[in-house]
Amino acid sequence: MPDSKTPVTVLGLGMMGTALASALLRAGHPVTVWNRSAARTGPLVAQGARPADSPADAVAASPLVVVCLLANDNVADVLDALGDRISGRTLVNLTNGTPAQARELAARAAEQGASYLDGGIMAVPQMIAGPHAYVLYSGDEKAYETHRDTLAVFGGTRWTGTDPGLAALYDLSLLTGMYGMVIGVMQAYALVRTEGIGAEDFSELLVPWVTAMLAGAPEWGRAVDSGRHLTDVSSMAVNHAAFPNFLATFRDQGVSGELFAPFQAILDRAMEQGHAADGLSRIADLLKLDHQNA
Repeated sequence: MPDSKTPVTVLGLGMMGTALASALLRAGHPVTVWNRSAARTGPLVAQGARPADSPADAVAASPLVVVCLLANDNVADVLDALGDRISGRTLVNLTNGTPAQARELAARAAEQGASYLDGGIMAVPQMIAGPHAYVLYSGDEKAYETHRDTLAVFGGTRWTGTDPGLAALYDLSLLTGMYGMVIGVMQAYALVRTEGIGAEDFSELLVPWVTAMLAGAPEWGRAVDSGRHLTDVSSMAVNHAAFPNFLATFRDQGVSGELFAPFQAILDRAMEQGHAADGLSRIADLLKLDHQNA
């Protein structure tokens, strides 16, 4: 097991990559950094990081290589450029991407002799190393256990499994819930603003309402897992009858309904397929592509 001062290389110094490198430096790790635009290394060098002229130079400095680039296509390009120089090292890819991309990169890293971990960062840069940040990991479990203490510098560590794609799946699923919330909040703000109601003032009502409704998520999850979509709260039929009022109000108030209109089609399909008495948890099944033409 490495000690807490394992040398670490960070490739990619956007806002998140910079936050990761800064956290490692504050924890006392020797840190080597590389970025395509070399000017970004300046603030980290001032904190004690060593700048590298190339990814190959950066990788040579450390047994643990953290990659945080804009997209996984960029990660693939870096791996291609490194060739077997990554051999014997652990590559931790914290770039946002898909499960399929993670699996492909894991296979490519293995061909080049490297251990591979994929990660999903559940935090914004300002949260890194704080009590509420955590990172999802999947892939090479031995590499994860070896470097877990070092990775814990970023926040909590959550192991999701040896399939390299699982961290990305969890990451995108969690972000899906977040984006759904943001979409709803912005739609609500757009609607109340049509009558001059301040969005910040309205948030005092919105936040506790959404929080209270989210408390039902575990029960919805049990329904989805069991396939028993019973409800004593609000049936598909009730929602199907009410939802046109939303679209009509958006239109009447001069607000686009483009974010919400697709939901009408799902409610229509629920009714057509005989799910009128089910709860909204049925939606998870209706979203599966093989259910849409059932």
